[in-house]
Amino acid sequence: MIDSISDDLSGKRFSRVFGIGGGTVLDAAKLFALKKHYPVCSLFSGEFSCEKDKRLVLVPTTCGTGSEVTNISILELTKLGTKKGLADNSLYADEAVLIPELCRSLPFEAFAASSADALVHAIESYLSPKATLFSETFSISAMRSIISGYRYVAERGEDAGQDIMEVFLTASAQAGIAFGNAGCAAVHALSYPLGAVCHCPHGKSNYIMLNGVLNKYAEKGGCKKLETLKGILSECLECKSGDAFTALDELMGRLLKKQSLSSFGLSESDLLSFTKSVTANQQRLLANDPVALTAEDILDIYKKLY
Repeated sequence: MIDSISDDLSGKRFSRVFGIGGGTVLDAAKLFALKKHYPVCSLFSGEFSCEKDKRLVLVPTTCGTGSEVTNISILELTKLGTKKGLADNSLYADEAVLIPELCRSLPFEAFAASSADALVHAIESYLSPKATLFSETFSISAMRSIISGYRYVAERGEDAGQDIMEVFLTASAQAGIAFGNAGCAAVHALSYPLGAVCHCPHGKSNYIMLNGVLNKYAEKGGCKKLETLKGILSECLECKSGDAFTALDELMGRLLKKQSLSSFGLSESDLLSFTKSVTANQQRLLANDPVALTAEDILDIYKKLY
């Protein structure tokens, strides 16, 4: 898609790029603000560097990616059968404009999936070894806002999210600032093959992976911050600390349908392919894990979610 648009723009001059849409639109717009982005696979593989030469204005119409405030562009690279990220300061917008009214016409499933993405951004950036007191402030604020919003929607029905869209959009941007500084990790890494192969919405695929990854961290041990996270979540969910991950999974399940990996028509051999794809293509994300995961760990997470 990016290369096709590049062909259409060949020979045309422009000095500003406006991206108005969801994460895919915003991430694509970032590339067109660069001096060179074609062919896009070569850009993402590092064959040439990013150099920005156009003004970039980003306006999100979903409440999840936080892409309007990050220096990251994510694309589905069909040749690799996965999604891959490019991070460079040249990809920052000159202006990010948050307009809650643009999100109020979101279908409920899109709202639920995109906000789930923001919640995972907040959780993963909080646990990241790269987290700072600055980034943690945004992570925690986003977690509290989204969970409170989810409880509000779960109690009042699907239309209730429209009443507090400003809360979700602000939380999405906060989570974007957090993971833009501290990074995301294995939840995103493991979700990318599912999204690319099965076209599962990104936020939903993150939700499917979230509990499996958190439980694997807990199983392996060595992450004191995981207990702090449980404390934050239990306060938000009004439950015992030990029940926090389960309670969060159940709350998210009231907005998003939880699916097993087998329900997507995947075979167990696909799980091995997914594992190989993650270890080969997602080291940028796996480097942010609070507990190092091996290929065997990743395969075990997939099998338990199968």
